Amino acid sequence: MADDIIKIALVGHTNTGKTSLLRTLTRDTTFGEVADSPGTTRHVEGARLRLDGRAVLEWFDTPGMEDSIALLEYLERLDQPAERLDGPARIRRFLDTPEAHGRFEQEARVLTKMLECDAALYVIDARDPVLGKHRDELSILAACGRPLLPVLNFVNAPAHRANEWRGAMARLGLHAVVEFDTVAPPLDGEQQLYAKLGVLLDRHAGALARLSDSLSAQRRERHAAAYELLADLLIDVAALRLASLSDDTALAAASAQLRDHVRQREQTCVNALLALYNFRAADFTDDALPLQGERWGMDLFHPQALKDMGVQVGMGAAAGAMAGAAVDLLSAGLSLGTGMLIGAAAGGLWQGVEKLGKRVAGKLRGWREISVDDAVLRLLALRQRQLIDALERRGHAAREPLKLALPDDDAWRKGPLPEALKEARSRPEWSALGKHYEDSDRRKRTVHELARTLAASAASPGPAIE
Repeated sequence: MADDIIKIALVGHTNTGKTSLLRTLTRDTTFGEVADSPGTTRHVEGARLRLDGRAVLEWFDTPGMEDSIALLEYLERLDQPAERLDGPARIRRFLDTPEAHGRFEQEARVLTKMLECDAALYVIDARDPVLGKHRDELSILAACGRPLLPVLNFVNAPAHRANEWRGAMARLGLHAVVEFDTVAPPLDGEQQLYAKLGVLLDRHAGALARLSDSLSAQRRERHAAAYELLADLLIDVAALRLASLSDDTALAAASAQLRDHVRQREQTCVNALLALYNFRAADFTDDALPLQGERWGMDLFHPQALKDMGVQVGMGAAAGAMAGAAVDLLSAGLSLGTGMLIGAAAGGLWQGVEKLGKRVAGKLRGWREISVDDAVLRLLALRQRQLIDALERRGHAAREPLKLALPDDDAWRKGPLPEALKEARSRPEWSALGKHYEDSDRRKRTVHELARTLAASAASPGPAIE
């Protein structure tokens, strides 16, 4: 029922990040309008969160309060002699005045929504100093008789005043405060917010706890799905083999084709990850995913890309990898011994060799198979892990390019590759980039096992938006 929906207003001074907070809480990059100019939101907008198919919480984004000092003075003049109006009654009297439709129209919209809601988040730009206008705002909002939860935004900025704001809130009797940076929210930020709302709204504590649990479950599911996408990419690339004649021209052409396949497959994975975390591919240009400067946009097969990611290989191996491939000679990747193959060829037993597979026969007739070097697989894994971690820590109001940090994972840089990738090396039919792709049950299980391995050293999920 509509009466059971928890209604929460986001209130505060202009340009403190109210719309940004709602974008992050709803995971909707298109909600409202975010800009650096003050007073961007001029009317009330809303969004609903659903749980098990039923709307349980409704957010309302309100305009910024612009003239709280003058409004508080006006409210104090509304009292009649010998009257003792309580806060909500005084606010309702104000809303019936001509001033509420004129000079204080913005504030009237905020206060009208406050009276309709169960509680409000008072959004604070923690970079701002605490001023008299903020104290007057809080006095006016408190008069509505609704619980207020201060939310300190932009606490990751180097010159924030979070401690100053906490002290000011305590002096006003607001001891429950949440730090929630809308650009880079903490992984447990939503849980903290809903837990404190549950304390303020005891009647709705159970519903808020269930919503928080749902958010946590969805975060875990999203995390697992991201690593499934990465595992699928690595299996596709590890299993990819292109046939080529042995002359230099043919090998060069096949290597170029292989590089193009891998580049496109990595971009497909990037696009899928952006969609999974509800970011749009159109939100980013090629150089908007930088490691340092424009390094993310650097070609996957450039030697500097390996160096940036800390993948150590010898000069010869690096040259081979950046040429795009390792040339699979005779028995490489197969369980048959080189001596057996040479003997079969010397004896003219081509028919017998054919029974061992077209790949073996092709090699004996002068063909080679081109595959991606191990160093490129390491680079792919590390780059995508960077992206997953950055997306999990990115707020949906962020407008600056993603900031990527090197994953702390020497196992992927120097250790042996997982057995799943070693098996994929000998199963070209597992690559969706090849001509004979087979999405077998064995491949599915291998992708799942690899995803679990990839996610083992990481950890990090929302309800549907209406």
